[in-house]
Amino acid sequence: MKQMIARLDDDLHARIKAKAEAEGRSMNEFVTATLKAAVDKEETREEWHRRMLAEGKIIVFEPESPAPGRDELEEMSRGWGTAVSEALEWSRGEW
Repeated sequence: MKQMIARLDDDLHARIKAKAEAEGRSMNEFVTATLKAAVDKEETREEWHRRMLAEGKIIVFEPESPAPGRDELEEMSRGWGTAVSEALEWSRGEW
């Protein structure tokens, strides 16, 4: 059997100790069971996605309409001229 040393802040240590005591287990039993559960659980891509959404770590963005294609972009930008190029040229070196 191996031993592992981990650095925990005081608050986390106290919470682990309280949780283990509440469950009638030693801290070693509690931590070992918690770590085992974490590494044994196989999570599908869909489960991971649902968990990330629930934890607020990712969001889903639904666009109002499909992205325009190349031809549509060319049509939309017709007449814009060289405004962007000129603005970049004007601002070079002035930052």
